[in-house]
Amino acid sequence: MISQPALTVVRDTLPVIGSAIGDITPIFYDRMFTARPDLLRDLFNRGNQAQGEQQKALAGAIAAYASLLVSEDAPNIDAMMSRIANKHASLGITEDQYPIVYEHLFAAIGEVLGDAATPEVVDAWTEVYWDMANTLIAAERELYADHDVEPGDVWSELKVIRRRQESPHTISLVLARPDGGRLPQARPGQYISVQVQLPDGANQIRQYSLTRATSHESWTVTIKAEPGRVEAGVPAGEVSNFIHGNVFEGDTIRCSLPYGDLVVEDAETPLLLVSAGIGCTPILGALNDLVSKESQREVTVLHADQSMASHAHRQDMAQLVAQLPGARMHHWYEQLGARTTNETIHEGFIDLTEVDVPADAQVYLCGPPPFMKAVRRGLDELDVPEDNIHFEVFGPDTWATVPDLVPA
Repeated sequence: MISQPALTVVRDTLPVIGSAIGDITPIFYDRMFTARPDLLRDLFNRGNQAQGEQQKALAGAIAAYASLLVSEDAPNIDAMMSRIANKHASLGITEDQYPIVYEHLFAAIGEVLGDAATPEVVDAWTEVYWDMANTLIAAERELYADHDVEPGDVWSELKVIRRRQESPHTISLVLARPDGGRLPQARPGQYISVQVQLPDGANQIRQYSLTRATSHESWTVTIKAEPGRVEAGVPAGEVSNFIHGNVFEGDTIRCSLPYGDLVVEDAETPLLLVSAGIGCTPILGALNDLVSKESQREVTVLHADQSMASHAHRQDMAQLVAQLPGARMHHWYEQLGARTTNETIHEGFIDLTEVDVPADAQVYLCGPPPFMKAVRRGLDELDVPEDNIHFEVFGPDTWATVPDLVPA
């Protein structure tokens, strides 16, 4: 708990700290990576660092957490904290790493604020940091305990027993234990971290959704090779392209235990599963789980993509929906080519007015932030309750940049 005097200081200085967060976080990361280059090499996503996405995520998290402490009107950030804790657990983050962040973050705060960083201000914001850190540490401890492992002990070598091309830039890998043993229990919608050693010696980590994890014998992940966009300053995906070019049947790859909180719970209420592009992967995991349980639920699947050719798992999704008696599916393609539209295939961008959305549906949403923002606006217009909407963010949790995704 944060002391009342500290809360008063945080409330008074929140506008100043909040406006300076964007300056503080790049300095923080520069300081930390200078002192600990191993963290950038072997833990943090170098691509996200190059784009500044990780800085945005950290800034949003700290500012939102402080706002929650001092304002009755602040957004509920439980979902954000849960996503961070699950991401940390999938990376094997441990309690002893939080003081490293604290040291360099508060050095950056002092550098940016100068004389305004009085001992009183620093002490108050120190309480904020450790209140947030201890909340995450406790959540991560529970996540490790759920798999009955020691904190950080999440890694094992899995064997690729099948590789399949799913679209021009997308492959799926079926993974199993080399000794044929049982894999841990995974829940529909969760992901695993995958770590590869790149040619320069870096051990980079990325998360990939489990598209199929209905047995203890194997897991399936789908990986899109990210080409990068030079004109936008977006580098090609280091890990995804390395896997595409170097990982084949018979190879082993280092994987974490399954984590993630976009989990489709067993219930009788209708489901609305909405995705775009590679965001179909957690949706596919949910569909495989529903089929394995012979679910009778009412399920509506909506997917948007650039074209039918780029739609990974297009046939798999159709076959799974066909096996669910209460399921139906609609597609939206930006480019239909010579094909024509029909009752379930639409041209252009997703439009919720073209489908029947049950008022009590539980909605699971995954795709690029602009897509999710557009769908969320459509759900708001249909009066779908905010508590019924669940979403997954691929990459850094850019909560601060997509505020209308998060319930108020």
